[in-house]
Amino acid sequence: MMELRELGSDDWKVWRELRLAALEVAPYAFGSKLADWVDAPEEKWRARLELPGSRNAVVYSDGTAVGMASGVPAEVDGVVGLISMWVAPAGRGKGVGDRLMDWVEQGARATGAHTLELMVAEGNEKAIGLYERSGYVATGSQEEVDGDRVLRETIMQKSL
Repeated sequence: MMELRELGSDDWKVWRELRLAALEVAPYAFGSKLADWVDAPEEKWRARLELPGSRNAVVYSDGTAVGMASGVPAEVDGVVGLISMWVAPAGRGKGVGDRLMDWVEQGARATGAHTLELMVAEGNEKAIGLYERSGYVATGSQEEVDGDRVLRETIMQKSL
């Protein structure tokens, strides 16, 4: 059985557990690094879940958290960013990603947004395929350099 739960700042431990797993299993997929979060205090985790206008959710399968995502207002009016999207290996191929993206889209529509936007690491073909199947199209790219680490990302958008 699959269940989606929207999280508030009091659910920071649930978010922390899944986010740390995501950063450990798939460091190539995120701008954040495990080292930035592994010893983060409770206040930092709560603040992440309290970003103004953000909505955060976790999907459980048979009582185990297997996916996460957030919808956050972008800097441009009418645009909502899909961030922190990750599905654990145990949840892949079961519709967890689709469920999370649908939830973010519903929330964006409820705020009157006209566009969803995300960034996906180049080479993350499974994620790119999921996004394309959901109606996202590539609209650009960006490169972030952090020390000796270079993160190249494709920017994708979906019109609502």
